[in-house]
Amino acid sequence: MDWGNVTAEDLIEALREVDWSSPPRPPSEFFSRFTVPRSYSKWNSRLKCNLYYYRTNYFILITVILGLGFLRRPLAIVAALLTALSIAFLNDSFAGTFSEKITRTVRQFSPHLAAKMRPPLTPVIRGRPSAKRTIHICGRPRWVFVLVFSTVSFILWFVSCGLLTLLWAFAIGLLATVLHASFRTPNLKARLNTFREEFRAVWRNYSEL
Repeated sequence: MDWGNVTAEDLIEALREVDWSSPPRPPSEFFSRFTVPRSYSKWNSRLKCNLYYYRTNYFILITVILGLGFLRRPLAIVAALLTALSIAFLNDSFAGTFSEKITRTVRQFSPHLAAKMRPPLTPVIRGRPSAKRTIHICGRPRWVFVLVFSTVSFILWFVSCGLLTLLWAFAIGLLATVLHASFRTPNLKARLNTFREEFRAVWRNYSEL
């Protein structure tokens, strides 16, 4: 697959829709085979491929760096976790899995309440389900959870006076991610995996052009 033809919007959309439940790549693979890209096009393609393939590793890396920056501020650690959770809600797979697990837990104590947490039925147009659907979490639109968790995390950031530390830690995490994605040589497994299984939606968009 030619990652040079994949735009930033396509990459963001794919990261939003892909399943994040897969475990991170092992450290022996994550920290091996670093080379300097020979051209800008090679760097651009490598960066997008690695960001997609090692997405779970990068998410953990940024979370750990944020956690290390707030060891002396417990409220800031909670704020970092809530911020990470609100960002994770933007992923369709994570939002669906989170909603299912919460509903299943509530069903054990209150089946009536669990029934209210079911998402509304998808509208049917001309005998087919509508292609445009709203992701729900525990029976509520996803944006409600994103807004609530983001607001609470912002309040905790402000109370803990960790906004400056947040910016520094987040900048270091992003820099480490970009450096790794720029110099980590994509292996054949990464290319085949993204081509065959996880990037089909984007590939279909190109085939329709």
